[in-house]
Amino acid sequence: MRTEAQPAGGTGVDTTVAVVGGGPVGTLVARELALLRIDVTVLERLPEPDGISKASTLHARTAQTLDRRGLLEAVQPGRYVASRDAGRPVRFHFASIFELDLSRVVDEGPVIVGSPQAFAQEVFAADAVRLGARVQRDAELVGLDEYDDHVRLRLRSTSGAERTLTARWVIGADGARSAVRKLSGIRFLGDGPTVAALMGEVRLLDPAGAPAGWQRTPRGWTLLWVNPYGPSRVCTYDFRGPHPDRHTPPTLDELRDEVERISGRPVPMDDPAWISRFSDASLQAEHYRKGRILLAGDAAHVHFPAGGQGVNLGLQDAVNLGWKLAAEIRGWAPDGLLDTYHSERHPVAAAVLNNVRAQVALMDPDPRTDALRELFARLMRFDEVNAYLSTMITGAGVVYPVGAPAGDPLAGRMVPSLPVKTPDSPTTLAELLHQGRPLLLDLAGDAGLRAVAGPWADRVDIVTATPATPAGDGRRTEALLVRPDGYAVWSARGDSHDAGTLRAALTRWFGPETW
Repeated sequence: MRTEAQPAGGTGVDTTVAVVGGGPVGTLVARELALLRIDVTVLERLPEPDGISKASTLHARTAQTLDRRGLLEAVQPGRYVASRDAGRPVRFHFASIFELDLSRVVDEGPVIVGSPQAFAQEVFAADAVRLGARVQRDAELVGLDEYDDHVRLRLRSTSGAERTLTARWVIGADGARSAVRKLSGIRFLGDGPTVAALMGEVRLLDPAGAPAGWQRTPRGWTLLWVNPYGPSRVCTYDFRGPHPDRHTPPTLDELRDEVERISGRPVPMDDPAWISRFSDASLQAEHYRKGRILLAGDAAHVHFPAGGQGVNLGLQDAVNLGWKLAAEIRGWAPDGLLDTYHSERHPVAAAVLNNVRAQVALMDPDPRTDALRELFARLMRFDEVNAYLSTMITGAGVVYPVGAPAGDPLAGRMVPSLPVKTPDSPTTLAELLHQGRPLLLDLAGDAGLRAVAGPWADRVDIVTATPATPAGDGRRTEALLVRPDGYAVWSARGDSHDAGTLRAALTRWFGPETW
């Protein structure tokens, strides 16, 4: 990665946006900003990538979101991809009860993508740099001062040397212990830990005899992803209480002893690549924005890693935030646009934290929970329950309040990636969003609606197309107004009100007209 820094010429600051944290969320939001030609610098504490991937599951809504930037293929290192093939359910769990079929609620793209976070963040970082972003490593944030028109950051290297960097805006994507959140005074609210968990990658000396998969005993849980040819992932969940000292580095002996205690038998292991502690603390930032400081990813919300929902939340934060901050910087954002980042994403994360709390309760190893788990497993076999929980896990149920007239069937929802034919070539809606710009898609050749949108042509792409295939029920939407993150804010009804409601949606989301 390129590490040299260049000043943000003519702005009086070192960079327009400083993103603190070089993980997948920080690098993706930097890539979003660089795509829109915003000067951005990523500040990462680690001198070099550590290669650790605690998360590796991308769910359907994240896959759809990345597809709308042309990144979906890039983040797949030839590993697991679960599709919606006819007659083949995609099994997943709620509280380690494997009765969900996620494919039932996913209408587009893969249901699950295996993408280790260390791999994805390097993909995002490399593309951000290609687009003009800078990455500075060995830069730990130790001070933060906000002024009317800029923020001053104090950075420290591993050698102890300190320096300052000034930015117009700061995004904290620096994880659960976020220095940005702490230094800015944003409160982190919720429930403290009750579970002590360990995770590591080790060599199993008897992989064939190890308790593979999810194993529940009256003493807790073990999770072993056994690899007989290399490092295996080993996790333990201890429900007796939190770690006495969350910051004490865990050891191989501690992990080995905990696996033996819970499983009831020795599980020989050595050669740890890494081991870490975590808990079921369920916390959320009170505000995702404070002046010129914004939070994303684990800096804004943390929870027990049930269902692999955390990194998905963060990546969707990044794509929701990027275009809105770019609009603010470019000067065309309508009043309150940047604040919709909090109003849209905060409730989504709160709902995830709530479903994770429910999963932790169901995972209690006490035998008194057995009957509850058995009942819950039977309930999950009902189609409506299965669909409700699957929608929750995949993110397919996310709908934003976009202020559209009542009865608009698409407003606030992610628009399916329709195959269409433009005058130039066949394409899809996802491909039309690759540049990160709003889109008016005219599917009926309505010159009047295109004329309404004309005054926004500097910031909204206006595309005329026809559906590549007719709708199965004979109906189709005549025109759509789509945000850069793929969510519709308006769709045509084919009546005399369309011009007025389109103008209102354009103004509400993309600022005043420029003609």
